[in-house]
Amino acid sequence: MKPDKKTSDKSALLLYGVHAVRQAWLNPERRCTRLLLTDSGKEAFAATLAEAQKLGLSKRPQPQIVPKDQLDRLLPGAVHQGIVLDANPLPDTEIEDVLRAAETKLSSCIVVLDQVTDPHNVGAILRSAAAFGALAVVLPDRNAPPLTGVLAKTASGAADIVPLVRVGNLSQALDALREGGFWTVGFAESGKSTLAEVDLSGKIALVMGAEGEGMRRLTMERCDLIVRLPTHPPIGSLNVSNAAAVALYEVARRIPVT
Repeated sequence: MKPDKKTSDKSALLLYGVHAVRQAWLNPERRCTRLLLTDSGKEAFAATLAEAQKLGLSKRPQPQIVPKDQLDRLLPGAVHQGIVLDANPLPDTEIEDVLRAAETKLSSCIVVLDQVTDPHNVGAILRSAAAFGALAVVLPDRNAPPLTGVLAKTASGAADIVPLVRVGNLSQALDALREGGFWTVGFAESGKSTLAEVDLSGKIALVMGAEGEGMRRLTMERCDLIVRLPTHPPIGSLNVSNAAAVALYEVARRIPVT
């Protein structure tokens, strides 16, 4: 990721919850403007504050201790755990940045999402991507959720670990990945082969569509191979975030990404 790259959206972002705020607070690329803690949140976040000091992140703002009902009013219905961070979005990551990061790697994995609009699904996929060492999660600018506090909370800190790459044209992004040496593997119930039956060595882009609609035609045409995850009747398919977790595990299990 280029440190001097500007973000496309300068509006503030409210992050909340222990894990999401911890990773943001410890991320030197994340500009933090205000940290709100309840008494219980201060206790839960004390180790993170100490770790930030050891890492030299001394320019972080001093925490403000506030009553719980203030955070409840700020984020109605959210499970904030007494911890809320007012921060700026991270610098944009482009598909070219991901390709450069993969150049020196013998094996790597990327997740590409088509028409996945639920922020909980995208957040869960980010979390799995971080857990299994994926380089990035790629999704279109349009018809995809923005990186909000809800998405970041679901990602449990992974939003500050794995880049969420937004592209104007998903088909062109897949072409760029293929030109960069990635084998594009799409997922659909119509796949003749199962994921376990295909070669997952080298650089792999796992391409997944939304539940019901699946991948769009142009997206599917850009895939080198269409596979399926075998399920037992009457269940024909998994939720997209569950399918991504299974696929990422299978890639990491056979050829650990480096």
